[in-house]
Amino acid sequence: MLRKLLTQPSSRRLLSSGIPPLFSKSSLSPFSSLSSSPEPPSSESTTVEHPGTTISVDRSSLYTPPDHSHESTPETELVKHLKSIIKFRGGPISVAEYMEEVLTNPKAGFYMNRDVFGAQGDFITSPEVSQMFGEMIGVWTVCLWEQMGRPERVNLVELGPGRGTLMADLLRGTSKFKNFKESLHIHLVECSPALQKLQHQNLKCTDESSSEKKAISSLAGTPVHWHATLEEVPSGVPTLIIVHEFYDALPVHQFQKSSRGWCEKMVDVGEDSKFRFVLSPQPTPAALYLMKRCTWATPEEREKLEHVEISPKSMDLTQEMAKRIGSDGGGALIIDYGMNAIISDSLQAIRKHKFVNILDDPGSADLSAYVDFPSIKHSAEEASENVSVHGPMTQSQFLGSLGINFRVDALLQNCNDEQAESLRAGYWQLVGDGEAPFWEGPDEQTPIGMGTRYLAMAIVNKNQGIPAPFQ
Repeated sequence: MLRKLLTQPSSRRLLSSGIPPLFSKSSLSPFSSLSSSPEPPSSESTTVEHPGTTISVDRSSLYTPPDHSHESTPETELVKHLKSIIKFRGGPISVAEYMEEVLTNPKAGFYMNRDVFGAQGDFITSPEVSQMFGEMIGVWTVCLWEQMGRPERVNLVELGPGRGTLMADLLRGTSKFKNFKESLHIHLVECSPALQKLQHQNLKCTDESSSEKKAISSLAGTPVHWHATLEEVPSGVPTLIIVHEFYDALPVHQFQKSSRGWCEKMVDVGEDSKFRFVLSPQPTPAALYLMKRCTWATPEEREKLEHVEISPKSMDLTQEMAKRIGSDGGGALIIDYGMNAIISDSLQAIRKHKFVNILDDPGSADLSAYVDFPSIKHSAEEASENVSVHGPMTQSQFLGSLGINFRVDALLQNCNDEQAESLRAGYWQLVGDGEAPFWEGPDEQTPIGMGTRYLAMAIVNKNQGIPAPFQ
């Protein structure tokens, strides 16, 4: 079965031409060295007065990089909105709330109104690098479907499907498996109207019911539904969930150790009307998640920590997936950049393939953070005793074990020199710096890619056994 998937002719262009050198969202944030900056803050604490209340905020160990703007610009609607929230609250907001508004505010959020992917966007993801990525995800879904006993109906769910490129390549790559194709009901969890339109277009959909956000994809004759949240996806049937570069965009709370103990990092407005970071004067509600997360770390790990980054929404999402998989059957595949450890301070902003200040011109840059894979594992196991968690392993190991080397060899048999060069470049962007022992790297340059920066993890119903390639 695997060889049938991997050696069939390509039905999509090999790789987009003109893509710049790999830009991965996995580098460290330029803000990550704040506490070790040689420039100390101007004071340890400040009293900030707001209408109806007075609070103290602590700026010890915080340093805000110099403003990069050369001239004043009118405030955007999102900036005004954020400032109004802070004013209404009478004090700063959490980094998580700031991040959520910046990315998904219905009117001005980064993802809501435009295409942000690819060479002309702000960053490139694995499906945009090469068709082989989506095809390998297709291999994984077919293998798990086989282990599930080939159910006649399956909900295939993708969270945050971007342009729909991964799903389109998955459907093309598995099109020869008639029974699998006919079992699928596709559910795309997407909150951006602009990206929903791109997904509709790239999946070659024809509308069947616009009121129910339902269409038919001509790529596989498969029903396609759109939802704002996973909870809206119908339950009661086996479910396969693809979660690629989704967790990294979920809001994170940041905590920093101070003389008073652990304080939450917050976003406030300074006297110069610019956003700045401050520390909470006392424990916040999110600190409960901090205490819970740190119970999974060893005392030695906790002692070394000066910063901690936690995503309660990631925990909640994982538990929702685990409960569904535990009761209905199926599994989830999670691929993202992150660590198999506690995350300290990784939040970063990316605009036009470059790092920028997190607080600079909110809404114009992507905000993302490393994924805490142990947190995902523990959340899933806590939610359902009927699931098992496998991994993480590196993206290079994952793709290599599924047979990406056989697929690239098959594609090379049917392409010209220019296509072959692009194909090899795409291969190395996906597995470079990894452990897939298939080719020597390019002689003239060190391969740079996503191979070890991105990790893969699977959550499956225990009745399905161990999924490929985690055996």
